[in-house]
Amino acid sequence: MRYQYPDTVIQVFCKAPIAGQVKTRLITELITAEQAMQVHVELTERVLTLLHEAALCPVQLWCSPTLEDDFFRQWAASYSLTLHRQSACGLGGRMSDAMNAGLQVFKRVLLIGCDCPSLITDDFKQAINALKHGADVVLAPTEDGGYSLIGVNKPQTALLRDNDMPWGTAQVLAITRERIKQQQLKGHEIRLQWDIDTPEDLSRYRGLFF
Repeated sequence: MRYQYPDTVIQVFCKAPIAGQVKTRLITELITAEQAMQVHVELTERVLTLLHEAALCPVQLWCSPTLEDDFFRQWAASYSLTLHRQSACGLGGRMSDAMNAGLQVFKRVLLIGCDCPSLITDDFKQAINALKHGADVVLAPTEDGGYSLIGVNKPQTALLRDNDMPWGTAQVLAITRERIKQQQLKGHEIRLQWDIDTPEDLSRYRGLFF
């Protein structure tokens, strides 16, 4: 496949789709664990389809807890991506390990989750071009106070350290911005995004895309 940015890689962090272990905040009296798992599969396939059709750059699926799930094998074949296992540490450490591995091969790395349906092809292009033109770190902030995309062109282990980072809370973006400032890095933010964590988020998604 020919890519527009062959020296960049997009890494997608993804848990194995196991009922009761993914999208647990969606589970209510109206949404079963199996249905929540299917939402996880749907969102993952949505972003992988977008990236495959855009052909911006190579894509890696960083899997947890193992690479052995049938869905991972199916996605690797369907979307021309490579499978990699997330390391066994905190989220920041796993992100840092993956991005550092990517930077051994590529000039730039973008890392995303698989539950942000608002990301579009142009968002990825803007993030890549920002890194190409002087930014040290690119973020896609989300409405809940976190971020759905982070991009770097050199290792930023201090930026992603787990110490004092309350992952999954509304403080993540603010703390990351402060760390960028402390490290004297040039940061760049693309447009505000939203992801799917709650039943209300899921209703918004269904209303917009179906």
